[in-house]
Amino acid sequence: MAISLGLNAKAYFGTAGSTASTVIDNIRDITLNLTKAEADVTTRGANGWTLTVGTLKDGTVDANIIWDDADAFFTAVQTAYFNDTPIAMLFLDKTGGQGLDADFSIVNFTRNEALAEALTADVSFKPTYSTRYPEWVAGS
Repeated sequence: MAISLGLNAKAYFGTAGSTASTVIDNIRDITLNLTKAEADVTTRGANGWTLTVGTLKDGTVDANIIWDDADAFFTAVQTAYFNDTPIAMLFLDKTGGQGLDADFSIVNFTRNEALAEALTADVSFKPTYSTRYPEWVAGS
């Protein structure tokens, strides 16, 4: 059994329309939320049970970054949020690993101002309408 540590996960950003290739150093905790919508396929022959099938997938990514206006990634995220433009992102479990690749829209950009901490931003990414559709990639 092989385990993966969160500190070995990799995140990349880039220009929408192409696969993200710039490693993100200014990122802390990342949560990749993968869910599916559901369709009810219950029949009378299901012995009184509700039957469900998964339909459309949703891949929201929540991350925490340091508020650093000299950092290229922070600037790209802030610009994408305020200009309503997509940003290419790739979230892998390790270098060359597996994860979600897509052009994303920034749907949350919350500044945290804890008294004894550095300013941070909570950011939420959702796949967006683009020339590149979301894809689960699996590397080596």
